[in-house]
Amino acid sequence: MADEFQRLLVTRDAVPAVLSLNVQAAMGPVREPERSQFVLLMRLFLERFFNHETASADGEGKTLLVQLAVATGIPGFMVGLFLWPVYHPVIVWPPHPDTIPGPPPYWVQMNHHFFFVLYSFVAMGLITVFEWDLFFPDLLDVLVLGTLPLEQRRIFLGRAAAIGIFIVGFLFDANFLASLMFPVVADPVYMLSFLTGHVAGVAASGLFAALFIVALQSLLLAALGERLFRKISLVLQGGAVTVLVMLFLLFPVLSGVTPALLQSHNSVALWFPPFWFLGMYQMLLEGGAALPIFHELAARGLAVLLAVAAIGMVAYPLAYFRRVRYLLVGAPPRARRNSVLAPLNGVLHACLVRDPIRRSVFHFINQTLLRVQRYRIYFVLYGGVGLSVLIATVLRLTVVGGHLRAEASADGIRVAVGIVAFWVTTGLRTAFVSPGNQRGNWIFRFTHGRPANFDAAMDELVAAKLWVLLCALTITEAAVVVLRLAAPSELLSLPAMAAQLLVGAGISVLLTDAFFANVMMVPFTGEPAAEKPNIAFTLLKFFTFFPLVTAVALVAEQWIEQGWLHFGAAVIAIVVSHLWFRYRHREQVRLHSAQAELEEGEDDFPMRLGLRY
Repeated sequence: MADEFQRLLVTRDAVPAVLSLNVQAAMGPVREPERSQFVLLMRLFLERFFNHETASADGEGKTLLVQLAVATGIPGFMVGLFLWPVYHPVIVWPPHPDTIPGPPPYWVQMNHHFFFVLYSFVAMGLITVFEWDLFFPDLLDVLVLGTLPLEQRRIFLGRAAAIGIFIVGFLFDANFLASLMFPVVADPVYMLSFLTGHVAGVAASGLFAALFIVALQSLLLAALGERLFRKISLVLQGGAVTVLVMLFLLFPVLSGVTPALLQSHNSVALWFPPFWFLGMYQMLLEGGAALPIFHELAARGLAVLLAVAAIGMVAYPLAYFRRVRYLLVGAPPRARRNSVLAPLNGVLHACLVRDPIRRSVFHFINQTLLRVQRYRIYFVLYGGVGLSVLIATVLRLTVVGGHLRAEASADGIRVAVGIVAFWVTTGLRTAFVSPGNQRGNWIFRFTHGRPANFDAAMDELVAAKLWVLLCALTITEAAVVVLRLAAPSELLSLPAMAAQLLVGAGISVLLTDAFFANVMMVPFTGEPAAEKPNIAFTLLKFFTFFPLVTAVALVAEQWIEQGWLHFGAAVIAIVVSHLWFRYRHREQVRLHSAQAELEEGEDDFPMRLGLRY
């Protein structure tokens, strides 16, 4: 009986887990499955979408993007789980024994549907913007693939297929878990209609966002050419990120005005893309019982989705082959010197960076940011997210008489000062400590040693802090002036303006001192970390200090506005804190410079410079 039972578990065709060397030799070499050129090209381009320099400078881009793809589906799943008590209340207060709590009201349920539609729209738009430059060939593709016996048509079809798989894959990741959880949570009467409406609404919303960005990029590249398109590319990316993240952050506000907009048949609702696919969601869910505006929105959404897909199919091949032709011919030479910045550099040399070492580090930062595309894209995307956070903090939306009205919040403008200063300094600090310019590391290492002597180290680090401080001060104070144009009357007084300017300058100075207190290297020349950073811990630190800084900005401005004595006390506090940070920084640099010169990795150092010999 035992032998018969074991035969059920072990079949005759079962292969042992461990094979002897003789058995492996008898099996012969492992033969890879034969794949066509088209499949190999498609796999190559799909691999490059997940592993490229923009995602990571240390070759971990594929890991990060795979983690991002998995994490994209978590918010929808968690929101669906969070809504369980809303649809299945357990505790009713005040108690009514004879009353069974029913489902949420109609417009509350509709807002829940709207969240999933909006999330799919934002998630797919952001990932498409992030992969913006990978949808078209670059110089590496032309130099490598152009020398192989491959047809241009086959290369084009391989990239187009990779783009399609990439978009569909992320669309699945972003909505799969929510599509499983939310129907179970909502427990609708007609499950099939609900599931059909949910899947169609979120899929059409995400697909439209991705196709619209690809079609817009293709249309502009085909019409303007490579040179003009390059000049506006970063602006378009930053604008797209700002709009998408702002929509997501404004969802609580949008959910409050959505019922009034739809019931009043407002023109804003008819031209707001997420509403189109919300209409598709509701029409498939309710059928003929849906409101007339949902039928109109669904019809418009379907028509626009098909139109965008058609434009992309026509414009993408034209833009693709125009990019290839541009890469084959080559870009015309351009002047390296900027005549506009020459007077500004003269002022900086005379006043702020008079020392040669400080001047060299200062311009090393400038040239790295101008010539390394990864940093330009990083700052555009990071700045777009920051701008969206700023707008979502300041903007208030209401519906009055069927019309949408926008106004600025006084407390939001006060908090905005801290948001801008914190966002700029943290972004620059993250970029400066990254190992992004090893080719420029050798000059500082050979000239001043590793670690550098105290005087040279101070000049190098002070130049970096000065660069960050100038950038933070300029952007923060400019934001104060711009926000004054939309500020309510209570912020137009002289004390309020002076308080905002002082708080902006003070936070910029103190955050620069605090964030760079332990940075002991020239920007962009750090060594890759031996251990991968803990993303969760990094985000925890960010979301811990960010609310603290914004709260300090709000309280400090309200306190300083009360009188000029408070203004003077704030100035003294900022100066004393800055001097203390300065003293602590000098002591840290002195201890670091007193260490013995490091010899670890001396043999491998020339190999990391990216030189050719």
